[in-house]
Amino acid sequence: YYTIVGCIAGGEAGVDMADLLSEKLGVLSNGTKGDFANRRDKRVQQDLVRDAGLRAVRQACGEKFEDVEEFLRSEQFPVVLKPTDSAGSDGVKLCHSFEQAKEHFHHLLTVEAVNGGYNTQVLCQEFLQGKEYVVDHVSRNGVHKTMMVWVYDKRPRNGSQFVYFGMLPIDPTSDEAKVLIPYTRGVLDALGMRHGPSHGEIIITNDGPCLVEMNCRAHGGDGNWTPLARALTGSYCQVDVTANAYLDEEEFHKVPDVPPSPLKAHGLEINLVSYSKGKVKSMPGFDVIKKLPSFVCLSPAVSIGSEVKYTIDLITSPGCCVLMNSDEAVLKKDVDFIRYLEEINGLFVYETKG
Repeated sequence: YYTIVGCIAGGEAGVDMADLLSEKLGVLSNGTKGDFANRRDKRVQQDLVRDAGLRAVRQACGEKFEDVEEFLRSEQFPVVLKPTDSAGSDGVKLCHSFEQAKEHFHHLLTVEAVNGGYNTQVLCQEFLQGKEYVVDHVSRNGVHKTMMVWVYDKRPRNGSQFVYFGMLPIDPTSDEAKVLIPYTRGVLDALGMRHGPSHGEIIITNDGPCLVEMNCRAHGGDGNWTPLARALTGSYCQVDVTANAYLDEEEFHKVPDVPPSPLKAHGLEINLVSYSKGKVKSMPGFDVIKKLPSFVCLSPAVSIGSEVKYTIDLITSPGCCVLMNSDEAVLKKDVDFIRYLEEINGLFVYETKG
């Protein structure tokens, strides 16, 4: 027989079950008791962060529109509406008027969530203006080690305000990182995240960093970012250190508190953006991307016969790729070429075009 020594979630949908199982098994666990029973709930997260004395968003949440109506009538527009349990910008919308917010509130209660099941509550929040960052950590016994700081490249496209174009690493000694890292560690403490990986999304506003959401699991994207992260640190990434946190405490404590400065590589992750839709006949653009000097890996989200949609969020992105190069000029040239391919609709040939 085997001895179970750890239990961690492989993705967002497994976080609650992993917390419950690990607690029952008596292994390292963030637990499910008290204030932390619903730590994945985006409303609960903000309340816990606010109670800890940290900047949190103004918000209202409810199962019925009447629960949020007063907030929407008093809050300055635009406001953000989202399900309390979502991922990958699923269901997130920037609403510019009371009527638009009301319409989207009712829409969210009729559609299936990306993690399965139907939305039962909708969260209405102030619109945080500023750049959005990612701060990845691994923790053990409340000791938080920063794995990487990233900045999202998000732009308005195809009628959506939040289209992901990519993710770029940030030097851990930069002015941004110096405020993001301690704030994020405070958030982890507020949420009772003492063990394992975490993936925090934070916006730096005019009055400091503010939590968007804390994903109580490893950075997603099917791990496509791991070769880049290892190159940036010179040896390790969040996945490696997570294994150490659960299996080898001594090795965990050998890992630096933050990544090296300067970072040891040049690279980024690109989220592909489609400006067209249709049934895929061939994917010539993907073959071209694989031949670029900076190419590391490509993870298509579509295949021949798939239906491509206009990209409006992570779910509708046709894929992502990682680029790295010792020459920053070559890296930039390759990024610019991929964006050109997208704009001329050069990624796909369609059987039928929408």
